Amino acid sequence: MRDVRMRGFAERTDVEEVEARLAAATSVLEPVQVPILEAAGRVLASDCTAAVDVPSFPRAAMDGYAVRGADTFGASDYGPIELSLEGQALPGAPFAGQVESGQAVRIMTGAPVPAGADAVVMAEVCQEEAGRVTLRDAVAPKKNVGAIGEDIRQGDRVLRAGRRLRAQDVGLLASIGVARVPCVRRPRVQLVVTGDELLPAGEAPVGARIVDSNSVVLRALVARDGGELLPFEILPDVPERIAEALQGPDADVVLVSGGSSVGQEDHAPRLVAELGSLDVHGVSMRPSSPAGVGRIGSRVVFLLPGNPVSCLCAYEFFAGPTIRQLGGRSRTWPHRRVTCPLARKIASAVGRTDYVRVALENGHAVPLATSGASILSSTVRADGCVIVPRELEGMPEGARVEVLLYDEEPGVAP
Repeated sequence: MRDVRMRGFAERTDVEEVEARLAAATSVLEPVQVPILEAAGRVLASDCTAAVDVPSFPRAAMDGYAVRGADTFGASDYGPIELSLEGQALPGAPFAGQVESGQAVRIMTGAPVPAGADAVVMAEVCQEEAGRVTLRDAVAPKKNVGAIGEDIRQGDRVLRAGRRLRAQDVGLLASIGVARVPCVRRPRVQLVVTGDELLPAGEAPVGARIVDSNSVVLRALVARDGGELLPFEILPDVPERIAEALQGPDADVVLVSGGSSVGQEDHAPRLVAELGSLDVHGVSMRPSSPAGVGRIGSRVVFLLPGNPVSCLCAYEFFAGPTIRQLGGRSRTWPHRRVTCPLARKIASAVGRTDYVRVALENGHAVPLATSGASILSSTVRADGCVIVPRELEGMPEGARVEVLLYDEEPGVAP
């Protein structure tokens, strides 16, 4: 491999080509069994089929009295019908006997309907006194009774593989007796943060040293995309230390933050090539042109530039979709999207993909004046980004553009 340090890139790979290579080379990870209480948010690895009926017994759909429907025919305000009260049925405490003609059992919502009864008359049209119940309305058989299997039938496929489990999904699985859920294993992600100038997050910048912010951003993005972040530490620009971290045996994905470009201390590209393969180094995009992709054994390695905006950009285009695909999710960017006109033009160049930070003002997308890849605050001032595809030479003022919003939900204050 040609050493590009202090020389620059002879050529750059198109964004679409990098994305296509990654999509083709990435497969969903193997399934693991996850306790039901921890399954929300996970991706289902296989179809789930009900082994039981829900409900498994006829149950009352409201509070009232369990009766034989035929006994109530003709009941009205002018001609009430009186039945003998034989007991009560509660959820988890059913009535043990059988309801005969002329009898009723007090019943609460969700309780098993007693044998012999086939309907529930609501409490509002009944009056109970001295062991008798007076009904002023008739109910047909099966009225206000949840039938066996009304919700789920034994053998029903209740959820399909690939579904990201929501709160109600895991509730449904619990209702059919599932204790452990087959879910796609979470991708294990190793951060390799390098730089002699870096201080750990939480410290204050001092002198010529700066605080590592990329690991904080990447930690949040990996969590968003369903990855499991492995322990890490900031490494000095020492090739041996970096090589050791790149070969961590537990990782599915390695994110190298910093040391990925063409500077004298940018060791990661050479090390990836020596330890495995460096498939891409240098991409036709702005920012993040020094980004790279390679493999070491079964691990896919992403070289993310040290400049914060470039790091974010390269992660969103390449690392994020791969982590999501490994975990059984869609490669599509997980952003809300709005379409609005540009407040002023965006300049670009044919053959290069641009990631442009924009603010939303008065219904327009306003490109932020700064274009520096080290200006992390620009992503805070921005409401989202606009992607300018490589076939366009910019976008004119007034053009309707799709904005990928940074906020996951509306109403977040800037």
